[in-house]
Amino acid sequence: MIKREAIQKILEAARIEEVVGEFVNLKKSGKNYKGLSPFTNETNPSFFVSPAKNIFKCFSSDKGGNVVTFLMEHEHFTYPEALRYLAQKYNIEIEEEQQTPEELQQLNERETLFQVNDFAQKYFTNNLLETEQGKAIGLSYLKERSFREETIRKFQLGYGIDKWDAFTQHAQQNGYKKEYLLKTGLSIEKESKVYDRFRARVIFPIHNLSGRILGFGGRILVSDEHKPKYVNSPGSVIYNKSQILYGLYFAKNAIIKADNCYLVEGYTDVISFYQSGIENVVASSGTSLTSDQIRLIKRYTPNITILYDGDAAGIKASFRGIDLILEEGMNVKIVMFPEGEDPDLFVRNNRTADVIKFITGDANDFIKFKTRLLKDEAANDPVKKANLIRDIVETITLIPDAIFRTVYIKECSNILDIPEQTLMNELNKILRRKFKKRSNIPEPEEIPPVTQYQHIQQVGLDDNKSEYQEKDVIRLLLNYGMDDIIFEEKDEENNIVNIPVKVARFIVNDLKEDDIQFHNPVYQLIFEEYALALEKDYIPDDQYFINHTDENISHTAAHLLSSPYELSSNWIKNRIFVPIEKENLKYSMETSVLALKAKEIEHQISLNQQCIKETKNEEDILILLEEQKGLKIVSRQINSRLSRIIIK
Repeated sequence: MIKREAIQKILEAARIEEVVGEFVNLKKSGKNYKGLSPFTNETNPSFFVSPAKNIFKCFSSDKGGNVVTFLMEHEHFTYPEALRYLAQKYNIEIEEEQQTPEELQQLNERETLFQVNDFAQKYFTNNLLETEQGKAIGLSYLKERSFREETIRKFQLGYGIDKWDAFTQHAQQNGYKKEYLLKTGLSIEKESKVYDRFRARVIFPIHNLSGRILGFGGRILVSDEHKPKYVNSPGSVIYNKSQILYGLYFAKNAIIKADNCYLVEGYTDVISFYQSGIENVVASSGTSLTSDQIRLIKRYTPNITILYDGDAAGIKASFRGIDLILEEGMNVKIVMFPEGEDPDLFVRNNRTADVIKFITGDANDFIKFKTRLLKDEAANDPVKKANLIRDIVETITLIPDAIFRTVYIKECSNILDIPEQTLMNELNKILRRKFKKRSNIPEPEEIPPVTQYQHIQQVGLDDNKSEYQEKDVIRLLLNYGMDDIIFEEKDEENNIVNIPVKVARFIVNDLKEDDIQFHNPVYQLIFEEYALALEKDYIPDDQYFINHTDENISHTAAHLLSSPYELSSNWIKNRIFVPIEKENLKYSMETSVLALKAKEIEHQISLNQQCIKETKNEEDILILLEEQKGLKIVSRQINSRLSRIIIK
């Protein structure tokens, strides 16, 4: 259990733009930051971070909250885990008791698997650096590849002892259940025998974006045709290899800074590049590139440079993955290393400056690269050349931007010596075919036309839902609760005196006087917190609710304190003035409170009408009719003040 004082210290130290910026490529937008949503696949940024309010809001997924909420939503942390992560990031010491094996068993499965992986990593790293076998075999291999000890420790590399069940026995002796060893894939059960998956292998831990270990890759060091060169953790509730890029945890900040991501194939390629000072590099770890992996990179940069080892057949096999990159509207370049060299070897054989010069100078635009590669293959074969043209144009159609498509058509026309119009005709034909295919999707239901806004609104009494009105009142409380509004009163000498009243005090007292209750339970909780605070003569600020321990309150506060819009400084510069809510706060507040009261009266009228229909006793009906008459009078009075006409 983390003490409240420590939680407060963590929340005060954590800068939301710094924490979120490790997972999302944020760009300054006025006082706020914006970026592509990490929760949905979008092309236009709808994700906002407000350092002033210390909140984030994702308008495409409706997620929002403070820095802790973000980690819980994005990294699936529990509340204490998110606090520990922030404490570690900002070097804040928190006192916590070590978890016993019995306590570990009580954790949910997801967290337990993380704990098992963490335990395994420490075991493997200790084997590598401290045991005779680990140093003689595993460490020797890594040093042959020129990996320094600081690099080995940073990437948490390890070694699996060449014994059938060394890890399994060690883990069970330390209280870890067999079922979790099997679920992580660290152990394998066959014919009632349990043995280690990663024995006699150098171990590469695979991290998620916050540095937690999802799984492992293991490389065998002896030549054995009966054993695979690499084995990896199987899929689990925490590990899905199609959604992971090796090294992204270490590379993400460098990718943002360089605005480019180098994509390689293997673990050692990543580590060699990183050690040489080229840190914006990740690996697909031998799997075909997936849409999820591409979107991971897109969070940090729209630019990808793929580094190949010179195998043309391997490059052609990866074309489908590159097409997926183009579909995401990203820019792709290709670098081919000299024959016989892969990225790892090239880095070890050359100075960093020469490596940088090569991978920047020899980077080719993918479409031009693909066109030249297939052109050489087609040679003078007309059939192959015709198929090549269709293949290239098909790839160009994947690019979302029409201007970029036109530029590439022109470039390919020059390379292939084919009239530009011929390629454009083929492009349009493919696009029409795709559009026709998409148009088979059923049309959405027709949305009725929106009528022009009128100052005098028409309100139907059968609309009893007050969600919107309740939301607006709570929004005003959260945004302006501590602000003053001025009421004019006359003193004993009939002079006008300005009386300042806090927004929170006015709203709470006015609604309590009429015994208004919120139907939305979260809004009611927030309202009650304000009421309780006012009884103690203080008003909680927005941070109190943003950092609230109740996740529903925290999320709601972040949602109601967020706006994707910000008035441009150019408007003021050009003397374009628009009404700002805060400048007319008294009107906004009175209107919002009256609108909520009007809805509540409508609701009571509707309930009363139902009672009249169901009541048999004439005397009771008369009483209800009298009540109904009074309610309608109050309703007309309130709606008259709101410039509304009742149509029922």
